Amino acid sequence: MYFRRELNLGEVDLSVNYANGNPEAIKQVARWYSTRKENIFVSSEGASGQNARIIRCLAERNPFKKEAIVEYPTYEPLLRATQEHFRRVRRLERLEKDAYALDADRLRRLVSEKTGLLILTNPHAPSGTISDVNELKEVMNVAHEHGFYVLCDEIYAEFDRRAVPTLFSVDPLLGVVTTSYTKAYGLGGLKLGIALAEKELVDDLYTDVVNTVGNSPNVVQLAAAELLGRGKVKLQKHVQKWSRLKKEAEEWLSSENLEYFPSKAGVTYWVKLQINDTYRWINEKTISRYGLAAVPGTFFMFKSGYRLEKSNMVRLGLGAVNPDSSDLTEALGTLEKALKG
Repeated sequence: MYFRRELNLGEVDLSVNYANGNPEAIKQVARWYSTRKENIFVSSEGASGQNARIIRCLAERNPFKKEAIVEYPTYEPLLRATQEHFRRVRRLERLEKDAYALDADRLRRLVSEKTGLLILTNPHAPSGTISDVNELKEVMNVAHEHGFYVLCDEIYAEFDRRAVPTLFSVDPLLGVVTTSYTKAYGLGGLKLGIALAEKELVDDLYTDVVNTVGNSPNVVQLAAAELLGRGKVKLQKHVQKWSRLKKEAEEWLSSENLEYFPSKAGVTYWVKLQINDTYRWINEKTISRYGLAAVPGTFFMFKSGYRLEKSNMVRLGLGAVNPDSSDLTEALGTLEKALKG
């Protein structure tokens, strides 16, 4: 991730905690997303931790709504967290022939009066497809018809917020957004999780934090306030560095005649190979012979249990590549050898 900045926090009272987040950090985050401070929930558990917490809290809110819907394919931890707290989990298929677009009509056929939650990603993980305002509105219309929340993980949207609307901006009542600055800004060490939600849910989430792990570290939120305030320009310049890597990766994919789905926001690519079982190929060939590991498509294609689906897809991620070096050229060259070897 390779983001470095000297933090000039001055004298800090390390004994201070805030039950509802550091006021300066909340102000900066609210400004970042053009929303009200009362709609911001921050914690030191990243987007994944926030997803797990929010899914549990929403399941506990209405014990009679014990069904949930999770998109397919999806990022597996979202599926597992939902299965932990909802008795029945149904899948909303996003089809390749439709470029993995959301289908509100298909969703309407899945929901019932027992549906309590829908789990989405935007951009979609793994395809990178972006759902626009109209698609999100159609989904939220279904949510209002049946009275369920929609939780949307938007962590990859941070690469280009102009291209990806927040679900919360589309529907601030039943739409809940989770994100962090780990992917786009390289702030994995900060471990800051952010959620946008209606005030009552935000209050419940802060109460839940106090009742479980205790207040999130204030020093994390002080650093976040500094970075989102005085460090904003450097953060934005860091994100712009990825454009070179995206260009290089896409030129290589095209030169190799590999079919992939465009990634307008983010640095991951959903790529189709002429290999029937990429999981086996990666484990038996690319790791042992070339020291190379892409993410096999099957990891996004668990239906309910843990049976591995055969998949000819891989997800290539550029996130661990130093944007100031030529590591990507070497990695793509190694992948080319593995494909031809």
